[in-house]
Amino acid sequence: MEETFVPLRGIKNDLKGRILCYKQDWTGGLRAGIRILAPTTYIFFASAIPVISFGEQLQRNTNGTLTAVQTLASTALCGVIHSIIGGQPLLILGVAEPTVLMYTFMFDFVKDRKDLGQKLFLAWAGWVCVWTALLLFLLAVLGACSIINRFTRIAGELFGLLIAMLFMQQAIRGVVEEFGIPQSENSRTTALLPSWRFGNGMFALVLSFGLLLTALSSRKARSWRYGTGMLRGFIADYGVPLMVLVWTGVSYIPVNDVPRGIPRRLFSPNPWSPGAYSNWTVIKDMVNVPILYIIGAFIPATMIAVLYYFDHSVASQLAQQKEFNLKKPSSYHYDLLLLGFLVIICGLIGIPPSNGVIPQSPMHTKSLATLKHQLLRNKLVSTARESIRKNANLSQLYRSMQEAYTGMQTPLVYQTPAVLGLKELKDSTIQQASSSGFLDMPVDAAIFDVDKDIDDLLPMEVKEQRLSNLLQALMVGCCVAAMPLLKKIPTSVLWGYFAFMAIESLPGNQFWERILLLFTAPSRRYMVLKEYHATFVETVPFKTIALFTLFQTFHLLLCFGITWIPIAGVLFPLLIMLLIPVRQYLLPKFFKAAHLQDLDAAEYEEAPAITYNISYDDNHEPQAPNLDSGEVLDTIITRSRGEIRQGRSPKVTSSTPSPREAMKSVYSPRLSQMAQSPRLHEIRRELSEIKQTPSPRPSTLGQNSRGSSSS
Repeated sequence: MEETFVPLRGIKNDLKGRILCYKQDWTGGLRAGIRILAPTTYIFFASAIPVISFGEQLQRNTNGTLTAVQTLASTALCGVIHSIIGGQPLLILGVAEPTVLMYTFMFDFVKDRKDLGQKLFLAWAGWVCVWTALLLFLLAVLGACSIINRFTRIAGELFGLLIAMLFMQQAIRGVVEEFGIPQSENSRTTALLPSWRFGNGMFALVLSFGLLLTALSSRKARSWRYGTGMLRGFIADYGVPLMVLVWTGVSYIPVNDVPRGIPRRLFSPNPWSPGAYSNWTVIKDMVNVPILYIIGAFIPATMIAVLYYFDHSVASQLAQQKEFNLKKPSSYHYDLLLLGFLVIICGLIGIPPSNGVIPQSPMHTKSLATLKHQLLRNKLVSTARESIRKNANLSQLYRSMQEAYTGMQTPLVYQTPAVLGLKELKDSTIQQASSSGFLDMPVDAAIFDVDKDIDDLLPMEVKEQRLSNLLQALMVGCCVAAMPLLKKIPTSVLWGYFAFMAIESLPGNQFWERILLLFTAPSRRYMVLKEYHATFVETVPFKTIALFTLFQTFHLLLCFGITWIPIAGVLFPLLIMLLIPVRQYLLPKFFKAAHLQDLDAAEYEEAPAITYNISYDDNHEPQAPNLDSGEVLDTIITRSRGEIRQGRSPKVTSSTPSPREAMKSVYSPRLSQMAQSPRLHEIRRELSEIKQTPSPRPSTLGQNSRGSSSS
């Protein structure tokens, strides 16, 4: 992205680039046919369940002023508009936890004020949205998105861990409230007697922990040893909504043996109920807000604008990482401008605004990468089999495959021809075949394995289109009409889902990994190196890692602590913004530049595992397992932020010459090859301590498994 601060230039450049490919955004989705439904349903469930959970949280925090109807309506409305006229269609919009937090602070501020109160809360929130939109307009016009790269990993991961803490806080608070008496209910009902309240709370613990444990287990389904690949992939992609359905069914097992109201379920009025339309006409009440509060709305609006600027831009950034090899241009400035209009619309009809969300946005790109891989693979496999049937040689085979590959690409009118996607591996394979004397011979399985080698040939590409975003937003809108069914979900299941979101966001967060490293016993730190690990573990001294992590932890606790202060809590985004000057000017005075570069790396870099006690049979070399495209993407993409892991080990493919010694170095790097690591002395000392303890003979099963040697 060009760094420009000339007014309107960024918006102009975004529009110029996206208009040229607008037609292709639609035709590309339509050409995918029914296959587009797979990424659509995947991202629909990833978006809808959190939005429903946030609706229940808002319902409790605002005394029923806002419910799941409003959060679903906002997500659907903003999603439809963005998918049609937005710049980056890979970006997914939805009501997020920061919005829920800010609206909670605003409600706590107005509810006890006689000149506002709960009656004028949405009207005052409408003025906050107006001010927020004006600030977003200003940021977009002045090109503020050009500096989004200055929000480095230290800010992004701290913000992510803060959201995880807020998720877990809400999960714990919700479960505790299951033992109490809801504010809006009659305490004399049978279900609210002390004995039944205790029973409701214990049943809530079963449902919430049941959802949490089974959802976490289902996310790892692709690595299960049981079931077919298709079944494991289905459970991994759709296991969480399936578990919500299962535990909702479990909640109805004792329905005939307990009073009505046990367990407690999602509360929300139906959209067609009397009085349900009062929110939608909030604009007529905005003139009743005192002028002093209209001006004062600028303060929370500033905080919300900062949050949306950061969250929206980072979500867009993660959805279009360079490793996804996107061919169409970005649209940061224009999308921020459009977000301003969406915030105004939401404020005037009394619903909370939506913005770009993490990790749904990179999850959307990932699902479309899987789709593009499937489409390309099917085409190339059929082409290769046809060429083999005609007794083509290797050169002719690649020529026909290259023509098929090129035919499936959609060239953009403003782009020069891209580098041919199959060229690199084609050249290495032909060179190998030529040296073996097989170049002019008809291709057979010994020279070219169609099922395996085509997966190695295909680069990562994404099916860039608008249809999946539009369809998932329409499906979220249909959930509003399905509110009578959604109200059957127990609230305790939603609290379990909040805990799931908190835990699921931790893997891949290097801040969290460093916290765990601090609590790792010195004699057990070598175990971190036995798995794929962040590169800073090898390149940065432990003392420096500890100091950097303690600083980040202090700042995190400061941000979390301020959210507990009723009025001052609205200022917590300022602490996030403060990390920009702190990172640029303060931290370099206490840490070496090389160490900061590793601890605050722009990309998620990993080093391969350092394995011990691994022996190799002379007749067997370690074989990489056959993985489907979904499993590959799950392996290389972090669950916290959707980042692509940057591995340092050389790529080994079926067509790349791989002598045994070279293969050993990939699967079991020797410590002598890591002389450049400043932690080499410490690692060797720990290893010497370990070797003093007799270890059992390594299992034969582990000698041919990559999982036992590097994962």
